[in-house]
Formats: sequence, structure tokens, C-alpha cells
Amino acid sequence: MNKYIPLIIVGVLLNAFAQISIKQGMRVIGSFSFSLENFFPILIRASVNPFVLAGLTCYVISVMVWMMVLSRVEVSFAYPLLSIGYVVTAFAGFLFFDENMGIVRWLGVIIICLGVYLITRTG
Repeated sequence: MNKYIPLIIVGVLLNAFAQISIKQGMRVIGSFSFSLENFFPILIRASVNPFVLAGLTCYVISVMVWMMVLSRVEVSFAYPLLSIGYVVTAFAGFLFFDENMGIVRWLGVIIICLGVYLITRTG
């Protein structure tokens, strides 16, 4: 199973990049309220935003990669490794969006990394 870790990492990184890209797109679009009158204007703005489009494209590719992963690896091994995406997006949010990373969040990232390490030792 460990030979598939690079494929799993590709899927996770694509998913994390999708999150970061869509976040940037929504920073450009701005916050909005969920209402019927906002639905189409926001849909149009999102559908032409290059960051949102890049993020959605990464999601589609990551699903295809994930299907490849699940066809080769036990889901009880592969799925917990998706938590690497939490680590990547936390760092990206900190670096690119100046998001708060207090001690509790850093501790959470360390715990996630420890959990991922333990899971990969069982594969």
C-alpha cells in the first residue's frame, strides 16, 4: 500500500489547491448572502472567475485520482490520509491569506501529522 502514497499525495494536494484557489476566487467576488435574488449573479461571477474555475478543475481531477487510489488501496488506509489536506490548507491560509494560526491550531496540525505517520506505518 505504501507504494501508492505518492498517488494519494497527488490527490490530496489537488484537493488542497482547489480549496485555496476557490478561497482566492471568493475573496475577489466578496461575501454574499444566500438568497434567490443572489443565486444567478453570484453563479455568473463565480463561473467566470479564473480562481474558482481553477479550483473546480482541480476538484474534478482530484476525484479522478481518488478513484484510481480507491481501486488499488484499502479505504481505511487511504481516507485518513486526506487529513494531509488540512495541514496543507492551514499552512497555505497562513502564508497566502494571513490567517490566524495560534498555538492550538499548530498543535492540531502536529497531531494530524502524527496520525498520518501512524497510519502509513500500518500499510
